Amino acid sequence: MKPPASFYRPLAIGAPEPLRELPPALERMIHFFPPHIEKLRAKVPDMIQQVDVLLGNLEDAIPIEAKEAARAGFIETAQANDFGDTGLWTRINALNSPWMLDDLTEIVAAVGDKLDVVMVPKVEGPWDIHYVDQLLAQLEARHGVKSPILIHALLETAEGVNNVIAIAQASPRMHGMSLGPADLAASRGMKTTRVGGGHPSYGVLGDAAREGDGGGERSFHQQDLWHYTVARMVDACMANGIRPFYGPFGDFSDAAGCEAQFRNAFLQGCVGAWTLHPSQVDIAKRVFSPEPDEVAFAKKILEAMPDGSGAVMIDGKMQDDATWKQAKVMVELAKRVAAKDPDLAEAYGL
Repeated sequence: MKPPASFYRPLAIGAPEPLRELPPALERMIHFFPPHIEKLRAKVPDMIQQVDVLLGNLEDAIPIEAKEAARAGFIETAQANDFGDTGLWTRINALNSPWMLDDLTEIVAAVGDKLDVVMVPKVEGPWDIHYVDQLLAQLEARHGVKSPILIHALLETAEGVNNVIAIAQASPRMHGMSLGPADLAASRGMKTTRVGGGHPSYGVLGDAAREGDGGGERSFHQQDLWHYTVARMVDACMANGIRPFYGPFGDFSDAAGCEAQFRNAFLQGCVGAWTLHPSQVDIAKRVFSPEPDEVAFAKKILEAMPDGSGAVMIDGKMQDDATWKQAKVMVELAKRVAAKDPDLAEAYGL
């Protein structure tokens, strides 16, 4: 972590001033697209209207022979479209790959003023963030980029999870973090080939003393493989003013499983999730937008406790400072959703 006196200083002469806090943004889903495929690039104008964040993927799932085409396709897409209030991100190749340096130098040179966030894969510690931080500052200064490009860390190694707090504190460029369950499972030696979600073998049995009496079958309750990691990530992000995200859910045919996993992440504090298939976009919108009745109740709390002090009874439940804070989180999120979604704005009464 940089010393306080220099933490918010630009790392290159002429680079933009670092942000003191993240600007408000609606980021219910980070929607991935492969920029090397022309027919999918052609769908970008429609996708911009449907998603909160559009991410051009340059790393995993892009064949080696298509790496340069993906980079060029992302630049072409960024230049050709007006993204409005939809975020434009890219996931660069890993820092130890032969493509990463060209990813940043070419993209910032061509579309640095349009690029909001760079997702960095396989972040293992603050040193990775420091490297990208310094390089981005130099490139911003060289190309006259007016606003700092933010960094989003992808947690997909055991070492990265072990250093999650230091990563969150590494730079004022830090936007947030995402869970990368597939690579993380391999790094930890976990015995699963699933990309996100639960596993039918990971769970607990009902109590033998009760359910086993008389030879009855004991119930089995599937548990969440990622609960611990998501909780650690959420704590590290929220304690440092950045945003936590659930990563991919790889089974596109299991809409119910995807929704359940996204909802677990939402309830734990994640602000959004990755969507790798168009069918997952509506799931993310539904899950990461608060329910109208929850918003209505939160508004009641804020109206009854304008300054958050004291305690009141609402619908037979006691509300105090702690629930007032929860209500503020809910209503502020609802306002951001309402600004983009007229139907939900009406449902929220905003």
